[in-house]
Amino acid sequence: MAGPLQGLRVVEIAGIGPGPFAAMLLADLGAEVLRVDRPGGGGLSLGDRDVLNRGRRSVAVDLKHPGGAEVVLRLAERADVLIEGYRPGVAERLGIGPEPCLARNPRLVYGRMTGWGQEGPLAPTAGHDIGYVAVTGTLHAIGRAGGPPQVPLNLVGDFGGGSMYLAVGLLAAVWEAGRSGRGQVVDAAIVDGTAHLSAILHGFTSLGLWRAERGTNLLDTGAPYYDVYETADGEYMAVGAIEPRFFGELVERLGIAHVVPEQNDRERWPHLRELLTDVFSTRTREEWTKVFEGSDACVAPVLSAKEAVEHPHLAARGTLVERDGLTQPAPAPRFSRTGAELGLPPCGAGAHTREALADWGFEDVADLVADGTVVQG
Repeated sequence: MAGPLQGLRVVEIAGIGPGPFAAMLLADLGAEVLRVDRPGGGGLSLGDRDVLNRGRRSVAVDLKHPGGAEVVLRLAERADVLIEGYRPGVAERLGIGPEPCLARNPRLVYGRMTGWGQEGPLAPTAGHDIGYVAVTGTLHAIGRAGGPPQVPLNLVGDFGGGSMYLAVGLLAAVWEAGRSGRGQVVDAAIVDGTAHLSAILHGFTSLGLWRAERGTNLLDTGAPYYDVYETADGEYMAVGAIEPRFFGELVERLGIAHVVPEQNDRERWPHLRELLTDVFSTRTREEWTKVFEGSDACVAPVLSAKEAVEHPHLAARGTLVERDGLTQPAPAPRFSRTGAELGLPPCGAGAHTREALADWGFEDVADLVADGTVVQG
């Protein structure tokens, strides 16, 4: 593995969504991540097509077997980080909670990925991204005027408020452990991270610059110069010309500079939106892309995931890559000296049980396989 996290050892107790994404990010940046799967995968993995499981080896451990927890504890002894995404109390019942893990390895950073967190009235209940972003006020703010809240996929909660905060928390705790010699538990709750992501929303609100009504504000399609417009071929162009200079270039290239109202005259915003809607409808997305190419008008074509692969800028940077017939994002961010690279491709549960455990110092792998504690996929 390449990348700035070379030498960092991570044990990931397999889960779904934000936990695997955080582990993928660490693996992309060079950490040696060992995924502990259920035998057979437990329906949690898409096998060799699951991009979130790339970059690491998999061992299958039966945590219901009398010796299953001991295998995880032995791995924890040799790790810098452990990640789990169970509901509160489940890891403890399985015998792999923070207390026994830290007893084996006092320097271990134990990362817990949940939606509601380890404490609070909702901590023991089930949930998904949509509910987590709903209670933080974030979902309420997303949508058009007069319409319902719009669900932003699961990017804001699971991966933005969850995975990224878990990754940052783990690395912060590893840094601190390097100085203190003591590990700790990182409680990464999606509600906490999502609320933190919405800091600008709270700032605008406190200043009286954000209305509670959706679709009436600067960044929620309220401003006509920050929105998407349909083109003649039924596609869309995204417009983000907030600054006056960029707005000036936008209307100049659209050929309407002589008729547009003052940019921030809210009373005239409906008229400005009508002008923009009408003019964008006169040409195709491809034609408008050429009109704005290389400009500072802050206009871009709205592309599908498949089309994005061929965008000249993304292609030049290698932002999206193909390996083994699977298109996927390249590791990010980029480093000037310790560049990150794609590691192992996604794999099925237990694909590396024998070799990975041997590499991690287990001398009794054959016995563990023979008695069913671990399974070679």
